[in-house]
Amino acid sequence: MSAPKKTARRTLLVVSATLTSAALTAAPVLAAPSPSTSPSATPPATMSTVGGTRLGQAGTQVNLASGVPVLPKNLTSRSWIVSDAESGQVLAAHNAHWRLAPASTLKMLFADTVLPKFPSTTEHKVVPSDLAGVGAGSSMVGIKEGETYTVHDLWLGVFLRSGNDAVHVLSAMNDGVKNTVAEMNEHAEELQALDTHVVSPDGYDAEGQVSSAYDLTLFARSGLQKKDFREYCSTVTAKFPGETKKNKKGKKVRGSFEIQNTNRLLSGDSDIDVYQGIAGVKNGNTTNAGATFTGVAERDGKVLLVTVMNPEKNEHNEVYKETAKLFDWGFKAAGKVEPVGELVLPKSAAQPSAQPGATASGEAGGAVGGSGGSSAKPVASATASSGTGGMGVALAITGGVLALLAAGAYLVNRRWPLPDLVRRRR
Repeated sequence: MSAPKKTARRTLLVVSATLTSAALTAAPVLAAPSPSTSPSATPPATMSTVGGTRLGQAGTQVNLASGVPVLPKNLTSRSWIVSDAESGQVLAAHNAHWRLAPASTLKMLFADTVLPKFPSTTEHKVVPSDLAGVGAGSSMVGIKEGETYTVHDLWLGVFLRSGNDAVHVLSAMNDGVKNTVAEMNEHAEELQALDTHVVSPDGYDAEGQVSSAYDLTLFARSGLQKKDFREYCSTVTAKFPGETKKNKKGKKVRGSFEIQNTNRLLSGDSDIDVYQGIAGVKNGNTTNAGATFTGVAERDGKVLLVTVMNPEKNEHNEVYKETAKLFDWGFKAAGKVEPVGELVLPKSAAQPSAQPGATASGEAGGAVGGSGGSSAKPVASATASSGTGGMGVALAITGGVLALLAAGAYLVNRRWPLPDLVRRRR
């Protein structure tokens, strides 16, 4: 056999093995068939195994070994998950796929779905129908009918004050609540967040509305690919437009008032300090859901995501206290603990489609659009071209590997700007 043919054969074998390994790693495990959309009182015996079999098991899943710190004591949350935001490795979890009421953490999916559609400078005058259907007792930022707001204002209202009024105005701009809910459910499926069923875009308690700690983490991970999403979820305080009134001289003036982020790991409170390295993401609290929270933090170059749902311990800020404990554990355990699962990529990133010449770097990868609505699609699989013999086939398979690697850039890009967000608040 000639030297060129031997080289081609070796290339084919190596690349084929790489492709097979990558495909096995990337291939998601499907969820249990037709899961109920009603939250259960106890973790079901059968839960989704998206991300790994261990994640579908009830109870705490962690691989403790020599050198791995023990998990924090007195964790009372019904469900939680600790993961590496960049690699997608799940370091530990507890009932990760338990379908529970999500409260306002669902706004992360709302933002990831709707945020790319409107430039931040777009202005909208609020009409009565925009605010129709806002639930009684909802958290509000203070939007007034007849006033004009920029999209930037509205997103600050969503992230800082968890304003359901801002969500409904943005939904109205997006062809209505019904359309927005349909798009959110479609986007959840694209992200492989198969535990989630959206009924109300703001996370307000609604019959059949569920998500899971695993899915909420996927929403945060996807949203954080977007520059605007990172900006909004990391903002501590901002000025929000007030109501237009006449001053003493009869001239119409419009002032503003300060709003503060209700994420207490970001803003602090009487019984909890700002968490070192925190950079978002979103909190929630309703009657059905209890307290829920997803946070992202960076320390020593490591970026972690933690989601906590419904602590049983009824203490002030308990959801943040338990999150902080899990962050502390995660930063100590990262690089030492063997993962129990993974955060899967979106369908379109895990299964690249033909798109010659496209790249998957920048603010977003896969099907998740960056700020302004653009999306970076994976590189297309190459086809056997004019190469001779085995070399042509080898190049074709190499193209497939590159496509998978490009899809991997969806999140395994090392340019997370979270440290800058953290330093900005020091």
